[in-house]
Amino acid sequence: MDPKDQRVKLNDGHFIPVLGFGTYAPPEVPKSEALEVTKFAIEVGFRHIDSAHLYQNEEQVGQAIRSKIADGTVKRKDVFYTSKLWSTSLHPELVRPALEKSLNNLQLDYVDLYIIHFPVALKPGEGLFPKDENGKPIFDSVDLCRTWEALEKCKDAGLTKSIGVSNFNHKQLEKILNKPGLKYKPVCNQVECHPYLNQSKLLEFCKSHDIVLVAYGALGSQRIKGWVNPNLPFLLEDPVLSAIAKKHKQTPAVVALRYQIQRGVVVLAKSYNKKRIKENIQVFDFELTPEDMKAIDGLNSSIRYNELLLGVGHPEYPFFEEY
Repeated sequence: MDPKDQRVKLNDGHFIPVLGFGTYAPPEVPKSEALEVTKFAIEVGFRHIDSAHLYQNEEQVGQAIRSKIADGTVKRKDVFYTSKLWSTSLHPELVRPALEKSLNNLQLDYVDLYIIHFPVALKPGEGLFPKDENGKPIFDSVDLCRTWEALEKCKDAGLTKSIGVSNFNHKQLEKILNKPGLKYKPVCNQVECHPYLNQSKLLEFCKSHDIVLVAYGALGSQRIKGWVNPNLPFLLEDPVLSAIAKKHKQTPAVVALRYQIQRGVVVLAKSYNKKRIKENIQVFDFELTPEDMKAIDGLNSSIRYNELLLGVGHPEYPFFEEY
């Protein structure tokens, strides 16, 4: 087995690679770049690719996966691909059509993981961000338990191997776990997670229910205009992280990724820079000591880069709960 292809077992029996490649890029980045960097990521050893309908790049990401299958670099079964159900499609009858649309864009027969992107429902329709005349988001009200049942049907239909959630707090997870007639538990909860927001309480909760925590924003965050608070400290310049990186002759980014893997978190590394994509896979070349882990644990300061403020005011906005 390739040392770069470490996987953990999900609660439904499928396996997820512990390191994933995040494909999100701000709108100003040309979509053609998603094709190039995803191909490159697969070439250097990434086997877990994370995208979403929201990112508007599934056509390119699918093309990258298919071209690497066509040239013999990988087989379809070697690649773990995640897509996400966007907030405008949380009504149960819209779930399968949304997944089918992603599959059609990807030109794949199935995804490995399909997750609810964000628990806040937005008005269904053409736009991804429906707004009223004052520019306020138009919310919708959907019982997430019904959305979940529609995801279960997609799994039964073979359109996705596994199903999960993203940006859920523990109470929202509990609601699904306690649902009468639950057929499949969520295999994961994908949330922002890094040394400044280490999610230790949510991680403990997820582990106790055999749910994998998947970390996005694991390197702090790109400064995404309108999404990310620009006044927050820059994680990768943290002196503690930098000192540990220097000691191991690694980059602070790789140390931040390694930290997650050692605490049992599946981690996404997002970069559109080939040099850094190649560096990030070195996460398997070294180990952090218990002292290193403790020092990084000590950086937790509840700094959330991605507040997803568009959801504030909706009863399902997840981040007012402690975890």
